[in-house]
Amino acid sequence: MPRGRKKQQNPETAGRILEAAENYFAAHGLAGTRTEEIASAARVNKAMLFYYFKNKRHLHRAVLENLFRQFRSSVYALREKTDSPRRRLLALAAGYFDFLAAHPNYPRLVQREAMEASGNFKWIVGEYLDPFHSEVVRTIRDGIAAREIRNIDPEHTAFSILGMTTSYFAAAPILSRMAGRDLLAPKAIAARRTALLDFLEHGLIPGGETIR
Repeated sequence: MPRGRKKQQNPETAGRILEAAENYFAAHGLAGTRTEEIASAARVNKAMLFYYFKNKRHLHRAVLENLFRQFRSSVYALREKTDSPRRRLLALAAGYFDFLAAHPNYPRLVQREAMEASGNFKWIVGEYLDPFHSEVVRTIRDGIAAREIRNIDPEHTAFSILGMTTSYFAAAPILSRMAGRDLLAPKAIAARRTALLDFLEHGLIPGGETIR
């Protein structure tokens, strides 16, 4: 549930407010965003906005909580504990990619929190990013032990997976100008997903062999 008063709330209205607030906070930050703009975009008045969310700071936190609930469900959705470590790793990478494709505001929102070294950023790292990074590192180590993955540095490989994925979406406006086409169009995103997973799989497999 969103933060704020919960009695007699309409989930559809709350969703519209969260969506509008996410877009404004990503573009302008907490300080630069006006609640009047959010209310207008969400098709509610300011009184209704504050009925659902106590104030702008509470709304901002609710946006982050909503985003990272989806982060957790997305990045682990394709993973199966019974799968091989290599397949689990590819599923984690695919889940992270799919989350970023569905949430283009994520890089800007997290970058703003990181630059401000906010309490929210400490919460994001401790609750979500550290556990995800640890899961990726642990899966790589399991793959090395099972001889499904080359003997590589697990931590740096995890950084590479996160960096390659995040930087594509963060830099998409620049890359699109370079490529002469919209790299956030559905067809382009699907092609990038395939290319990323292919690159990871063939870079991880011992001896360059294909394991199916």
